[in-house]
Amino acid sequence: MNSDKQPVVTRFAPSPTGFLHIGGARTALFNWLYARSQGGKYLLRIEDTDRKRSSDAAIQAILDGLKWLGLDWDGEVVFQSGRQARHAEMVEKLLEEGNAYRCYATPEELKEMRESARAQGRRQGYDGRWRDRDPAEAPEGVAPAIRLRSPNDGETVITDQVQGTVRVANDELDDMILLRGDGTPTYMLSVVVDDHDMGITHVIRGDDHLTNAFRQTQLYQALGWQPPVFAHIPLIHGPDGAKLSKRHGALGVEAYRDMGYLPAALRNYLCRLGWGHGDDEVFSTAQALEWFTLEAVGKAPARFDFKKLENLNGIYIRESDDAALVENALPFIEEKLGRALETDERTRLNTAMPGLKERAKTLVELAESALFYFRERPLELNEKAANLLTGDARAMIGQLRDVLADATWDVDGLEAVVRAFADEKEMKLGKVAQPLRAAVTARATSPGIFEVLEILGRDEALARLQDVAP
Repeated sequence: MNSDKQPVVTRFAPSPTGFLHIGGARTALFNWLYARSQGGKYLLRIEDTDRKRSSDAAIQAILDGLKWLGLDWDGEVVFQSGRQARHAEMVEKLLEEGNAYRCYATPEELKEMRESARAQGRRQGYDGRWRDRDPAEAPEGVAPAIRLRSPNDGETVITDQVQGTVRVANDELDDMILLRGDGTPTYMLSVVVDDHDMGITHVIRGDDHLTNAFRQTQLYQALGWQPPVFAHIPLIHGPDGAKLSKRHGALGVEAYRDMGYLPAALRNYLCRLGWGHGDDEVFSTAQALEWFTLEAVGKAPARFDFKKLENLNGIYIRESDDAALVENALPFIEEKLGRALETDERTRLNTAMPGLKERAKTLVELAESALFYFRERPLELNEKAANLLTGDARAMIGQLRDVLADATWDVDGLEAVVRAFADEKEMKLGKVAQPLRAAVTARATSPGIFEVLEILGRDEALARLQDVAP
């Protein structure tokens, strides 16, 4: 628990210009874990001030993605676009106190400034030409931008919970724009005002924002506010060390849902991208909440590996409660079948789940392996199953069907009959069981064949055998 008197408040603040990508999901998770582990609050803010690029569909995708991951937030969602009057109010305060000024530099002047600095090998920031200039000299017809009067000497120092103590010389930072000429606030201004007003104590975000933290700290100081604690976490790279791309896994959270990953497995995997607790690879959310600290977040970029995620998801599937797994797998099965399961078919799925979940690494694989239980006769054999059902094998299946008709219809009774049949034919059990599997499942692989026969039931199983018999 947090030992300070002030309760911890974190936030996740995505821009709704696209889906909730995997890097954003991990940022949300770390904020959620830290707040929950400290008995604090985790807030959600949608940074939708860029109205041209923001969309309602993206907002919904973000909300749905967070809900699916189980990252519940406290209170109402804050929309940054609705707070522009407050942002402008703080700029007026800065102007009144001399901590901001109006800049009348034209776009052409700014371009010339950058080109001149580039040619001379100097920093390409704003040169401060309106910083101490008399506003009476302002050109007509130019709407001014409002800039922060940032310190020219000394340095800005941040004690980052992940990166350690980081500093920058103040003459390396120019006077950033707070309000554009059209009166709209910039990202830097909006973030600082919103974080302050929301009572954010800890800003946990990707380390691509580290340079922003210096500017934001200067703005906090100019407003007379206490900056939050910063923690800049390393970015996620692909397994080859390159920047994460779609081929590596830079997809929306909804894509992982559709690929059949379980939320708990994805949470576990995202925890391990940049944070760790000894050698523990598989752990519950309760354990993560108990163990999570910002000090244990590494500085090096994490590497996303689909193979590791798949293996971890397989572990979670095998350890899942059967009834819960049925509910998770049902949409995938029904989509593949193109229809809803009947009540008796759902009962069959419940009975079959212990055998089905042992081999599957995703819900998609699980659904695919379960389909033979619900396909309409005659089954369409896949290539490997068809190769097993030669003419001789089909003749044997016809004989076996007659023998099985009188079997006790449970695993032990069915196995005893098939073993006795194989012994009588002087065949190894596998030479009988494999064509038998192909006949009743239309596949070369399945859960144990005697278990499959019992779950299908006598009438359905014998009918399937009759379909392939000569």
